[in-house]
Parts: sequence; structure tokens; C-alpha cells
Amino acid sequence: MKVIVSDPLSDDGLKIFYDNNIDVIDATNSIIDENYEHIPTANAWVIRSGTTLDANIISKADKLVVIGRAGVGIDNIDISAATRKGVVVMNTPDANTISAAEHTMALLLSLSRNVSYGHRSILNGNWDRHKFIGSELRAKSLGIIGLGKIGREVMQRALGFNMKILGFDPFIKEEMLRPDEIELLDLNELVEKSDFITIHIPLTNDTKNLFDYEMLNKMKKEARIINVARGGIINESDLAKVLHEGNIGGAALDVFENEPIEPTNPLLGAPNLILTPHLGGSTKEAKAGVSTAICNQIKNYLINEDLENAVNFPMQDSSELKGISSFLDLADNLGVIHRNISEGPIRSVEINCYGTLDQIKPISLSFLRSLLQDRVPERVNFINAETIAKELGIELSINYSTSDSNYSNLISARVVAKNDIIFEGSVFNDDLPRLVNLMGYKMEVNLKGTLLFIQNDDVPGVVGKVGTILGKNKINIGAYLLSQHSKEKLAFAVIRFDSPIDDALISELKDVEELKFVNQIQINS
Repeated sequence: MKVIVSDPLSDDGLKIFYDNNIDVIDATNSIIDENYEHIPTANAWVIRSGTTLDANIISKADKLVVIGRAGVGIDNIDISAATRKGVVVMNTPDANTISAAEHTMALLLSLSRNVSYGHRSILNGNWDRHKFIGSELRAKSLGIIGLGKIGREVMQRALGFNMKILGFDPFIKEEMLRPDEIELLDLNELVEKSDFITIHIPLTNDTKNLFDYEMLNKMKKEARIINVARGGIINESDLAKVLHEGNIGGAALDVFENEPIEPTNPLLGAPNLILTPHLGGSTKEAKAGVSTAICNQIKNYLINEDLENAVNFPMQDSSELKGISSFLDLADNLGVIHRNISEGPIRSVEINCYGTLDQIKPISLSFLRSLLQDRVPERVNFINAETIAKELGIELSINYSTSDSNYSNLISARVVAKNDIIFEGSVFNDDLPRLVNLMGYKMEVNLKGTLLFIQNDDVPGVVGKVGTILGKNKINIGAYLLSQHSKEKLAFAVIRFDSPIDDALISELKDVEELKFVNQIQINS
């Protein structure tokens, strides 16, 4: 196995690869574009903020299965392209939490007490004590935008300064926060009420230029804003304009839309501004932590397929997947059956989970992965199954219900193609997946080994004809299950064999007039 490392990592991190016989390709001094020679053969890629993996690069990485970002921000990775390729993208959201929170506080204090301006004044031969009178943090309002781990660490430190905390995060659960510590507001109200604002959200289409000229002008005249998150959230031209106009008290930025910052950037001439060169995660402890964390995650995925902090997978912890492994196997088996029986282009897929099966996303992905195998030339896995289904024009409906059924858990999978087919399955106490409904026919079928699915006219003599053909060919029957459908005067049979039967015998069975279809399916138990 090969891993490309294109940004600096600690020796302790790299040692994890060496100790596990994973070849490290050092690309820290290489030009990284789609022509980089090791892209086609690499199984993994580890980056920090210095490398951008765009769609062109990812498209050339035919053996790539995982990208690891040593740090939090993933805006330098084309997540859509990676997902389409079936590549897991991981980050290390916790490793530099403390470092980023402490740097935020350093900028907050520097802004409030004019530390950098005072330092610069002394170097210029001045002693302007009265010019740099600051303000205390005590009793000031700190607006925190984004209440993830870093935002909450900033909150705890600000509380130590007796600041009043205002918060905005549409995705946070209120019960995670104490109302005596923080007041949750909408964004506009927070901006209008805060003495200091600090940003801790990712860069997305919704957050890009979130703080434009209009939003910046909603701040108090003396308020100050800090960004240690991602460049591009604050419009840099608009911020420079607002600072020159004196409409806010100041700003401190650690991140920029283009890094390193360009000499023509309008911020460089703006007043009341502190700039640092992306130092939020730049402590010895954080650098060592993110390196060892991401190398461990990559190693565990390459060797054991253990998932941790996967940003394009519905479950972050592989232990959660292991807890529902029997249901994933059931969904996979249902996908195999549908793949073999569905005819023509698939128009829609409907997956309904009942009872205890509230993990509908991974269950649906397991089904889709299996269903779409061999329908597209590229590999289909948990990561790209849903994307490929949508590209094929398949209408998806995935639902969970606590409605009572005859089973404590049930997966119902309907595929509409040229035919319209429903199969349902359940997992019993023995953890073995079983079919319980086959196109409206009720029976319990253990999903293992070679299964022959037969639909036939419900008339006398059919079982005898099938048995005669199989006996003549010395085929041993492990089980013969039969269910009738009185309304349609049809029957459905599932026959289990010790091993697959050949195509000639399948053809002979299909020649029996009463058999509507005959389909042999191999279940990987």
C-alpha cells in the first residue's frame, strides 16, 4: 500500500505508516497537479492546508480509497469529486481544537488591549501610552458564530473573563448548552448586540462572504471581529472598506481567501487590523496531534476498513457500523436479489425501515451499493452509491417508521424498473438475515448459499416436474420452500442447493411451460 504525503507531518505520525509497512511517497517539495507521477498508484493521500486536491487530480487517482486532512478544514478538497470516485475523506476535528481556541483568545486580547499596535509603536521609537488605551473584556458581549468544539472551547475561556456570551448555530442542540452561560440568538441579532464577534464555522456556499459590507455595517461602531476559521467567510474588500470608513472598531484575521496573502490584498493598508499567517493550529502540540491522529485513521482504514471522522460518510464511527452489521448484510443481500431480478433501467428505489432500524442511511447505502454493481463501470461503495444512483436518474425514497409489523425489525426494498418488485427481510435473534416477503409471497428464507427463485402457475404437477429435472441431473436439494398467492393463481418457490447449478440446467427449467421465471442467485453469507 502507498500513501502520498504532500504537506509536512510529524515524525511520530510518519512512523505509524513505516511500522505498518505502508510505503510513504514524500511529495512535500513536489508540484501537485493532475500530472504528478504517483497519483495513479496511490491508495491514500494525506494533506494539510498547503495542498489542494481538485476534481482533475482525484479523477486520475484510480487506486485511491482515502484522503486524510490533518486538521479541520476540508475546503481544499473537492468532496463531490472524491465521493463520486468512492474515496473516503477524513479530517481530525479535535486535534487542534485547543490550539485554535487559544489563538482566538490571543487575538481577542490583542484587539482589546492594542498589543500589536503598542509593540509596533515602541519599535518606531514612540511611547504613546494614551494613544493605545484599551478596553476590558469583563461584561462585554462576545458573539460566537458556530458552537462546535472550538466555539465551545472559546466560550469556556471567555466565561473566565466574565464576558457575556451570545451564540448562533442553527445546527446545535440547545440541550448541549447551559442557558446560564450562553444566550442563543439569530445571526442578525447577534451581530447587532455583540462587542466582539468570533467565527467558528466551515466555508460553504452558504457561508462564503457571510460578512459582506451590509453585514459588517450591522456591527456596533466599536465592535471588533475575529476569524480563525476559514478565509472567504469575511469579504476582504468589504472589511477593508469598513475599517477605512471607521464603521467598526477593528478586526483580527488568521485566515484568508488566498494564502499566502497577496501583496495587492486591500487588507494590507487597512487600519485597526491584526493579521497572522494561519497560526490557529500552529502549536507544537497541535501539529504533533493532527499528524498522529490522521496517520492512525488512515492506517486503520487501509488495514481494517475502520472509519473515523469520515466527512462524506453518514456514520463517523465504524463501531456503529459493526453494531448493525447483520442489517447491513440483509440490505446487501436484498440488493443482490433485486440486481438479478430487476429488468431494464431502474426508475426508482424505495427503502422503508421499520421497528428498531433507525440507521436508515447506512442501510440504504448498503442496498444501493449492491443493487448498482455491474450497472456502471466504476466501483460502487458506501461513499458514492447514492451519488451514482442520482446520476442514473433513479428516484430515491428512504424512510423510517416505528409502525407495528409482524417483525421487530423489517427492511422493505422496492425497485421499479421494467418490472415492479418488492422484497422484504428481517434479522431474527440468531442474527441471520432472512427473506420474509418475496413479491407478496410470505415465507422465511435463510439468505445463504445458492438460491433458485421460481415463479410458476399454481397448478398440479409443477413441483414434480422441477424435482424430476433436478433429480435427473443429480442435484441435491437442501431446502424447497413454496408459497401460494390465491388471487393471482401463482406460486413462488425458493430452492437451496449445496453449490451453483450450470446454465444448461437453468435453461432446461426455463423451458417448463408453467414456470414464469427462473433465477439463480448466489448469496455471500
